[in-house]
Amino acid sequence: MLRRSAVTAGFALALTLVATPAIAHAGPDGSSAPESLYAQAKAQAAATVQTDPAMVDALSRDLGITGAQAKTRLINEAAAAKVESVFTRQLADDFAGLWLAGPTADLVVATSDSTRVADILKAGAQAKLVKHSLAALDAAKARLDELADSAPKSIPSWYVDVQNNSVVVLARDTAEAQSFVNGSGLDASLVRIEASTEEPKPLYDVRGGDAYYMGSGGRCSVGFSVTRAGSQGGFVTAGHCGRVGTTTSGYNRVAQGTFRGSSFPGNDYAWVEVNSQWTPTGVVNAYNSGILPVRGSTQRAVGASICRSGSTTGYHCGTISQHNTSVTYPEGTITGVTRTTVCAEPGDSGGSYISGDQAQGVTSGGSGNCTSGGTTYHQPVNEILSAYGLTLAGGSTPPTGCSGYQNTYNGSLTSNQNAYQPSSSGYTAAAGTHRICLDGPNGTDFDAYLQRLSGSTWTTVAQGTSPNPDEAFTYNGTAGTYRVRVHAYSGSGSYTLGLTRP
Repeated sequence: MLRRSAVTAGFALALTLVATPAIAHAGPDGSSAPESLYAQAKAQAAATVQTDPAMVDALSRDLGITGAQAKTRLINEAAAAKVESVFTRQLADDFAGLWLAGPTADLVVATSDSTRVADILKAGAQAKLVKHSLAALDAAKARLDELADSAPKSIPSWYVDVQNNSVVVLARDTAEAQSFVNGSGLDASLVRIEASTEEPKPLYDVRGGDAYYMGSGGRCSVGFSVTRAGSQGGFVTAGHCGRVGTTTSGYNRVAQGTFRGSSFPGNDYAWVEVNSQWTPTGVVNAYNSGILPVRGSTQRAVGASICRSGSTTGYHCGTISQHNTSVTYPEGTITGVTRTTVCAEPGDSGGSYISGDQAQGVTSGGSGNCTSGGTTYHQPVNEILSAYGLTLAGGSTPPTGCSGYQNTYNGSLTSNQNAYQPSSSGYTAAAGTHRICLDGPNGTDFDAYLQRLSGSTWTTVAQGTSPNPDEAFTYNGTAGTYRVRVHAYSGSGSYTLGLTRP
């Protein structure tokens, strides 16, 4: 039976978002009323989230959504990450999880107490009333984790499914799975057994962003660059790729580093310290989608979009299905991984999972392939950082020049790469003067080109190409569609572009 609180105390979600004042909107009588918590978060995200054109194109391609929906989705995902802890804290024992749904990732919050539905709606989210709290589901899943060593090999995975308010046990043999669940002593209403053909395994011959090779044989992938006091820094990757002491060489077969920590099974994570010939940088190689900056590691909610980079299959996107999943490989059970709909194949292990500009995890294993589709699992990056005392090498801080312009844009490039601002499709301008300023990283040569659309062809109409990182120029033109191409002639790093359009 669904529990009802004896006293309903509406919680002040609308006023608890960091130290930002409530956004006001006009009430029914024309007065100013406080904006909801989620609306505040979305407004903040809209002002700060950078919707990289290459990422928008990849999401549109792999999720089957429009570019506008992809941009809205990225904003909503960032907003949900801001408010998740508030809902968790305020709903407390009544919290039953949250997720993002639909093409634009609308926030849904579940509760096991019918008296809290109004509070959720008031905070600006969709509400769902369910039977079990998240604490109850997590406890049931933890019980199965305790019995992992006795789980049949025909069970590839089990996880908490907040969207369906149950613990799901996937099974190639449902009778064996039923016997396993019955032996756990769990309430049958908490667990759902689903037939599955999955046969997950570690993806050995792999790459994440860039390939690396183990001295003991095989190929794996760089996950994310990290720093550590007293060391050269390095990268995190999958634990099944190597043991402590295993040496590595890079994608170019140049001696690279040594595994300093590794855990598999139980976990599937490791870190490699590189030698002085290698410099960790906070970017992900997204292949045909360009070079993506990494600016943090805030975990995204269930339903959020997520993309994976790997040497075998390149850059692919999907959504987060479940967090805190346990998956059983032939070598043993891995707990606490995240389950996703992103495809992968052998050669992709250890590689980067990224959502927006936030690092999410490293490729562990999965089922299926990128032709027919599949399921993959990643080890959350924050757990790896904590385990080894590492710090994510986020994208370098953009320069602070080019102030006083109508718009400023930031990005990160490696040598001989291009970026288009404000997007590859450009901006509409009236007749008049365009002012362009580029502030590139010291010690590089970055150039800027103003291009005008003529029919279906982009033509350069003005440019700044000095042998320096910084450029500034103006152009007096007719009305039309324009864009700025930023080119890293030599060197790599983050840049700031200032643009004033007529």
